[in-house]
Amino acid sequence: MTDLRAGLIGLGMMGRHHARVLRSLDGVDLVGVADPAGDPHKVAGGLTVQPDIEALIETGLDYCVVATPTAYHEEIGLALAAAGVHALIEKPLSKDSEGSAKLAAAFQAAGLVGAVGHIERYNPALQSLRARLLDGELGDIYQIITRRQGPFPARIADVGVVKDLATHDIDLTAWVVGSPFVSVAARTVHKSGRAHEDLVAVTGQLADGTVTSHLVNWLSPMKERVTIVTGDRGAYIADTLHADLTFHANGSIPTAWDDLAQFRGVSEGDVVRYAIAKPEPLRTEHEAFRDAILGKESDIVTMQQGLATVEVAEAVLHSAAEGTTVRLPH
Repeated sequence: MTDLRAGLIGLGMMGRHHARVLRSLDGVDLVGVADPAGDPHKVAGGLTVQPDIEALIETGLDYCVVATPTAYHEEIGLALAAAGVHALIEKPLSKDSEGSAKLAAAFQAAGLVGAVGHIERYNPALQSLRARLLDGELGDIYQIITRRQGPFPARIADVGVVKDLATHDIDLTAWVVGSPFVSVAARTVHKSGRAHEDLVAVTGQLADGTVTSHLVNWLSPMKERVTIVTGDRGAYIADTLHADLTFHANGSIPTAWDDLAQFRGVSEGDVVRYAIAKPEPLRTEHEAFRDAILGKESDIVTMQQGLATVEVAEAVLHSAAEGTTVRLPH
């Protein structure tokens, strides 16, 4: 079988990693790259760096990875859909829900595979966590907490922390339990002198009743990527920086303190850190997208799911601006 002909537009910090993985994939041949700013990380190899998406399409593509700034996703994605080219577009799908809806509709109408690069879904710790939750190992799920904090990324200029970082947490939270957001309440701050927010605190609720909490900023000197899921039988902690998954079981030893003993599962039990395989998330994401194009069963982040994430992000920003709780359709 002939290898799939892949293209890549956007050769910046993320694009260089996409190029590396594309060159290593079985059944895929990276045949074209494009970036109007050139090739700062020297990833083109022997390929000519095309100036725009039209020139890249002319090289003859089966699919394309879009790793440009968010502001260009809609224009580039619509050009790919019109040309009959499958696309994996970095998150967020577009700068707003209107553009995201256009992209989702265009790829669906053309019968093309369109996916969004929400890479956290492919982190081994979260993949293992989701499988365990689906198997009912935690029992009823009560709460999901995420913390995503770190220093300011100079590469980001066109969106704030909500659409750049918090979209990771919005997507993974809804995905890991299979339930959409129905409400959010948020507060933001602007501390770096930019037009966009630098910090957000969000309280939310999913359709299944799960309560969520998300702390996200790029103002912190330490880097943290943590997801905590608490339920009937204990709590899972997924550290996605190190791809570690730990389970803290509710205790079974009787508690002598009468008031404490009235509550089920408040005593400490066993703690287990699971030994799990740790493939590179970006490679797993690319393999899933390749397989989806080939018609194989595959777990990709669809554009419809990417649209839902952008809609929640916009609700977060609206809540912060108006000081209200925003309800979402589901």
